Amino acid sequence: MSVRVRFAPSPTGPLHMGGVRTALYNVLFARKHGGQFLLRIEDTDQQRFVPGAEEYIREALDWCGLTPDESPWTGGPDGPYRQSERKAMYRQYAEELIAADKAYYAFDTPEELEAMRARLQAAGVAAPAYNAVTREHMKNSLTLSADEVKARLAAGEPYVVRLKVPRHQEVRFEDLIRGWVVVHSANIDDKVLFKSDGMPTYHLANIVDDHLMRITHVIRGEEWLPSAPLHVLLYEAFGWERPAFAHLPLILKPDGNGKLSKRDGDRLGFPVFPLDWHDPASGERSSGYRERGYYPEAFINMLALLGWNPGGDQELMSMAEMTALFDLGRVHKGGARFDPEKTKWFNQQYLRRQPDAVLGGQLRERLRTAKGIGTTADRATHAAALLKERATFVDDMLEGLYLFTEGSPLTDNAEAEAELRKRWKSEAAPALEAYIARLEGLAELTPATLEAAFNEVLASAGLKVGQVMPLYRLFVAGRMQGPGMFDVSVLLGRDEVVTRLKAGLEHCRAWA
Repeated sequence: MSVRVRFAPSPTGPLHMGGVRTALYNVLFARKHGGQFLLRIEDTDQQRFVPGAEEYIREALDWCGLTPDESPWTGGPDGPYRQSERKAMYRQYAEELIAADKAYYAFDTPEELEAMRARLQAAGVAAPAYNAVTREHMKNSLTLSADEVKARLAAGEPYVVRLKVPRHQEVRFEDLIRGWVVVHSANIDDKVLFKSDGMPTYHLANIVDDHLMRITHVIRGEEWLPSAPLHVLLYEAFGWERPAFAHLPLILKPDGNGKLSKRDGDRLGFPVFPLDWHDPASGERSSGYRERGYYPEAFINMLALLGWNPGGDQELMSMAEMTALFDLGRVHKGGARFDPEKTKWFNQQYLRRQPDAVLGGQLRERLRTAKGIGTTADRATHAAALLKERATFVDDMLEGLYLFTEGSPLTDNAEAEAELRKRWKSEAAPALEAYIARLEGLAELTPATLEAAFNEVLASAGLKVGQVMPLYRLFVAGRMQGPGMFDVSVLLGRDEVVTRLKAGLEHCRAWA
C-alpha cells in the first residue's frame, strides 16, 4: 500500500511552530516513501472555532512550502476534507459499534455524572471515570432494558454514545519512535464517541477519517500519546487494520523547562507562529517568522532539526536533502529545546547563500517600501554583496542606507558626531586633502587603486591607518562599522566620495 500521511489541525487559532514541525515530518516521510500528504481540518468542536484560523493554516503551510497533495482547498479522492462536512457519515459508524456491542447509548444528565464523580471521590478514588465498573451503575443501554432504551430514543431524550472498553485487556502497540507501549484497559475510560449535538468527538471522527482516507502512518505530537491506546481499541472494535503510530517529542522552552508557548515567545522576544496572527476575539496581535524577515527555507531547516538527527554534522539542508535523510527512527524521544539565537543563525546562513542579484532585488524592494528610496538593480546588487556579511535579515542591510543617498551622512547624526569628537586629529586633515587630490586624478576607480592611493598618502604624511581610516569611514559612511571603505567608495563613485570627504573636513574644522 502506498504511504499516506495526514496533518489534521483544528481551526481554533494560529498554527504553532510545533504544528508546522508535525506537518513537516509528515511531508518528509511521505516524500521519502513516494506517498501522499493529506490535510484534514478537524472542526468537530464548533464552540472552539475561530474565524480566519483555517485560512491562516493554509497560508502558513504554503509559505513554508508544505502544500498538501489533498486538502479542503485542493480536493482529492477522499473528500470532503473538513470534518464538519463529513458529519452525516459518522453516525452510521457509531451505530455500527452499538450493533456489535462495542459501544452503547448513555442517557446520564450532567447532574448525574457530577454525582457519580462526587461519590467516587468520597470513596477515595483519585481519578473518577465512567468505565467498565461505574457504567454498571449509570443510566445507559447496558443497564436499561431494550424497551426503555427504544422509548428514550423515540422521545428524543439527549444521549451520547460511549465506547465499551473491555474490562480485562492489555492494549499493546509499537510506536515507531518510542517502541512498545502497553496500557491496561482498566486505565481507559469509556470515552464519548458521539455527542448529544449530533457531532462525533475527536476520537471517533479521527479513526473513521483515517480509515476512509487510507492513512498508513499517523505522525503526530506526543500530547496524543495518551489517546493512542483508546484509538487502538477503536480500530479493533471496527475490525480495521490500524495505521502505524509515531508520536513526536515536544518543542521545549529555551531553558528546557516545559513546552514552548506563545507566552514564552512574548516574554523572550521571538515568534512561535509562522505568520503574524490577529486574534479576532481579543484583538491581540502576535508576530510571525515571515513578518520578522525569516526565509521560509531557514525556518523549515531549523524546525527539522528540533527533535531529529539526520545522522551527521550537516545542519544546512534543502528540502530534497532532508527528504533523502529523513528517518523516524532518528527522531528523539525526549523534548527538543528551542534556541532563538540558533534560529537567527540559520537565517543568516540562508541570506548569505542568496545570489547577489536575488538579494539585491530583496534589498531594493525593502528600500522602496521601508524608506521610499528608489535605486537601480545593479546598484542594489552591488550593495547587497557588500552588506550581506553583516546581515541576519534583509532589513539589517538598511544600515547601508548611506550607499543610496547623496550628501554628507553626518547631517543630524549624533552617533557619528560623538565618534568624530573622540577621533578627530588636525594632523589628519592634510592627509585627507592629499587623498582627495589623488582621488580626483585617478584614471581608474577600483578597490585596489583606491587602497594604493590611500597607503601612499599615509606613507608620505607619516601617519598610521588608525589615525585616518576612522575619519574616512565617518565622513563617507557616517558609521564606524560596515564594508571595506574602498569597496564602498567604488560603489558611491568618485564625485560623491570627494563631496563627502570635503564636507567632513569642513564640518570638523568648524568646531576643532
